[in-house]
Amino acid sequence: MRSADDLHARARIRNAAVTRFGQDGFRIGLRAIAADAGVSPALIVHHFGSKDGLREACDEYVMRVVMEAKLDTVGTAGPEHMLAQLAAVDEYAPAATYAVASLAAGGTLARRLIERMTQMTVDFLRAGEAAGTIKPSRDSLGRARYLVHSSLGALLLAYRLRAEDEKPVDLQGVFADLSQEISGPALELYTDGLFTDARFLDAYLAVAPNTPSEHEGEHR
Repeated sequence: MRSADDLHARARIRNAAVTRFGQDGFRIGLRAIAADAGVSPALIVHHFGSKDGLREACDEYVMRVVMEAKLDTVGTAGPEHMLAQLAAVDEYAPAATYAVASLAAGGTLARRLIERMTQMTVDFLRAGEAAGTIKPSRDSLGRARYLVHSSLGALLLAYRLRAEDEKPVDLQGVFADLSQEISGPALELYTDGLFTDARFLDAYLAVAPNTPSEHEGEHR
C-alpha cells in the first residue's frame, strides 16, 4: 500500500508536468519537470516508469477534469467554450492549457477530447431542437462533428499564432480575442444561413453515399 507521502509526491509530479507540458510542449525533459516538482528525475521514473508513463497519467487526469467540471455545456461560441471556462478558473487553468496543447499535438487525449466534445454538442443541439430554438438535422452526429472541428480548428489556429510570440501562451487572452473576432459572424451565419436556396445541398445529396436522413426534406 502506498503511503500518504508517496501519493502526495505522485500528485505533485503530475501537477507540475501538466503545467510544464501545457506551457512548453511535450518535448520538455524530465529534469525540468522534476525541478518544478521539487523531486529528483529518478523519483519520476519510480512513480511513472518513463516520460511516456507520466504523459499518460497527465492525459487521464486532464480528461477527468474536463469530464467532471461542473460547467455549462457548449453554447453559441462552440465547444471550445467549455475549455474557455476552465481556463478562467485558476484551479483548472493548467488542465485547460494542457488540453489545448494536446489538441495541437494530436494523440490519444486529443482524440478522446474531440469525441467527448462531439457527444456533448449532439446532446446540446438535441436539447435545442426539443426547446424549439435549433433546427433539426438530417445527420445530428455529422452536424455536431462539423461544429466541433470548426470551432477547435479556429481555436488551435489562434493558439498556434499566439504561441509564435508568447511563452507561455495566455490562453484566456486567446479565447477572448477569438470570441471577439468570430462570435458575431458565427451567430449571423447560424441564424441567417449562407445560401439562398438548397441547390448545393441537393446536388451533394444526389451523389453522396449512405447519407443519413433523420429529417428528410426539412431543409426545403
